[in-house]
Amino acid sequence: MRKLRQLAGQTTIYGLGTVIPRLLNYLLLTPFYTRVLEQRDYGVFSELYSYTAILLVLLTYGMETAFFRFSQSEQDPKRVYGTAMTSLFVSTSVFVAGMLLFLTPISNLVHYGDHRDYLFYITLIIALDAITAVSFAKLRYENKALKFALIRIANIVVTIGIVLFFLGFCPWLQRHYPNCPVLWVYSPQIGVGYAFLANLAGSLLQLVLLLPEMFADRPQFDGKLLGRMLVYALPLIIVGLGGAINENADKIMLKYLLPASQAPLAQVGVYAASYKVAVLMLIFVQMFRYAAEPFYFTNAKDRHAKDLFAEVMKYFVLCGLCIFLGVMLFLDVVKYFIGAHFWSGLRIVPIILISYLFFGIISNLSIWYKLENKTIYGAAITAIGAAITIVINYALIPTMGYMASAWATLICYAVMMVISYLWGQRHFRIHYAVGRLTFYFVLAMAIYGFCALVPLGRWAFAVNLVLVIAFMAFCALRERLWRLRRRRPAA
Repeated sequence: MRKLRQLAGQTTIYGLGTVIPRLLNYLLLTPFYTRVLEQRDYGVFSELYSYTAILLVLLTYGMETAFFRFSQSEQDPKRVYGTAMTSLFVSTSVFVAGMLLFLTPISNLVHYGDHRDYLFYITLIIALDAITAVSFAKLRYENKALKFALIRIANIVVTIGIVLFFLGFCPWLQRHYPNCPVLWVYSPQIGVGYAFLANLAGSLLQLVLLLPEMFADRPQFDGKLLGRMLVYALPLIIVGLGGAINENADKIMLKYLLPASQAPLAQVGVYAASYKVAVLMLIFVQMFRYAAEPFYFTNAKDRHAKDLFAEVMKYFVLCGLCIFLGVMLFLDVVKYFIGAHFWSGLRIVPIILISYLFFGIISNLSIWYKLENKTIYGAAITAIGAAITIVINYALIPTMGYMASAWATLICYAVMMVISYLWGQRHFRIHYAVGRLTFYFVLAMAIYGFCALVPLGRWAFAVNLVLVIAFMAFCALRERLWRLRRRRPAA
């Protein structure tokens, strides 16, 4: 339990760097964007960031995980860091040069020929985030969780400040005080482009704050070490790329597969905004992953490691189910975080919440191929998931619209979860409490189904609150009784 408490503590601190920025984004920017932007503009914003997520995976090519793995096995972690940083800097420079050289044809290809500036901003954002990726991994490896958190928070604070100024304050000034000198820096024609400029400013600040970390020691580069790191990391590109496709391809495909009569970019906006309602589950999963990856590698040689990993999985699932119930049973309140003209997409929320829970389970299960240096299995699993995502979206979007994308996400992660578990049990057997976790899952779904189908009227809020608390209390009590029964000595 001591190590579990350690993981929980690290998860909480890393949560400051992942949860607080995302909560600020969720509580401030998402409601703001979905009120000041039209559905189409929010669709543009969401689609371009989908490209960003995919390209960022390609540009970091698994170097974060490779850094963790080789810092543990090599005698000189500084050499590992220097090698990874040098590699990322060179590859990122080539990417930026290529994008700037072919900016016009690329913009025309993705139907943004009239807004090449959007692609320019996105290119620089991707480059800055790629260069800083391993430096953030270094902070995690060295347990500098507070510094990690503060830099992340500084990024989002600057981003939010610029967004509120240019998309909120300046339009207000223009309506009420059109001759105000402040408006000299504002151009209404830029529109949603200010969202990209704000992100660019935040990423630039992030780089500046990480410079002392980057140059704390003289950079060391080892070509042979880089070769071994790439062999380890390259399959992780497929893992990361597949994950990015699973998460973002739907928003890109909706634009091209929906008929023009349905205003595709507006539909992308509705779908993406409703997706944000489920972001609390994703925040939980991501903050857990930041803490769990170094935790797993650090404790891998412990003789009770497999039992520890099984306990981590159990508590992760229980927390995830509580989040699912908390969001779905109080959706009538949560939905106000997005603008009312996006509410038509709320029916996807339970599907996406469960999808994110499955994604978190996959992240736990993936430890077997990372520890066994069999990352090719992770690549295969993710490739299968990406293929499922693309096929279902391509086949069903024209008839089902964004509901096809939501179901594709759930089916993809469900299949990946099952395959990862079955392959993992063959190569790195861990006795997960599958029966108990399945029971808890079914119970949570039954509670949600009851609340969704039975009209409770004015008593709905009170009944839902009681049910959530009862579920949490039941799980805690049952786990305590089970542990006592395990410890009971034989007669």
